[in-house]
Amino acid sequence: MLPVLKALAGGDVIPVAKLRARIAAAEGMTDEDIREMLPSGRQAKFTNRIAWALVHLGSAGLTERNGRGVYKLTTDGETLLADPPTRINLRYLARYPTYVEWRSAGRDRPAVDRSNTPPPEDSTETPEEVLENAARLLRQSLETEVLDRVRNAEPDFLERVVVDLLIAMGYGGGESAMGRVTGRSGDGGIDGTIREDALGLDEVYLQAKRHGVGNTVGAHDLRNFAGAIDAAGTTKGVFVTTADFTRAARDYVMRSPKRIILIDGEKLASLMVKHGIGVRTRVQHEIKRIDEDYFDQEAF
Repeated sequence: MLPVLKALAGGDVIPVAKLRARIAAAEGMTDEDIREMLPSGRQAKFTNRIAWALVHLGSAGLTERNGRGVYKLTTDGETLLADPPTRINLRYLARYPTYVEWRSAGRDRPAVDRSNTPPPEDSTETPEEVLENAARLLRQSLETEVLDRVRNAEPDFLERVVVDLLIAMGYGGGESAMGRVTGRSGDGGIDGTIREDALGLDEVYLQAKRHGVGNTVGAHDLRNFAGAIDAAGTTKGVFVTTADFTRAARDYVMRSPKRIILIDGEKLASLMVKHGIGVRTRVQHEIKRIDEDYFDQEAF
């Protein structure tokens, strides 16, 4: 937040794009720094943090918005810059009553005796980052549990999972009738198939290996799978394991003329969660932003 205030120094009204450029130059930021994305991949972290810095600074009465995407320092902001602290964080802003009131708005606490309101937490993350990091931790925990469930299920359950997953990912046109489990004695190393067209002219062959933590699938298994694909007269296959693949196995696939995709346990769990296989949505949060066009008075 201090770099934002410094970039507004001089009393000029500055567009946010110019403000970002000033901060990037002053802080010696590289193009890579500026392009770094939030975990969601939907917005640059640099852009997000400046936007929230302006929100917090404005709530403390240190900056003000003078039109669409245009900001300037207030008198309080200029006073602060005359003798600036080494750092401005949320705890520092708690000395401004308007900021404490803004932070307290909507909380279940009396509207009197604000002097006893504890200072806000000393956080360096924006609300989006807090939400996304929490969501990431929840997702990682869920993926771990999903993989553990699959590893401890019956062997043929994994085969069903793989077929359901590929259908959910859009293979076979997303129609469940286009996928089938074939794993059985004498199946030639093929545990399932996905027909990519109604006539079955093009098929993806599947193999699933259920292994525990620390186990690996080697090049020998991949050579056998490639042979099974070749014997079936097709060129495409997906090999899934709840464990991992050896380096030799991955190298073999890269050299093989067959188009074989490898999905290890970690990737399997990630795809299952992403495509809703074995999981369901419990709570969904929607984040909204101001519609600047709606509030643009010049448009009326």
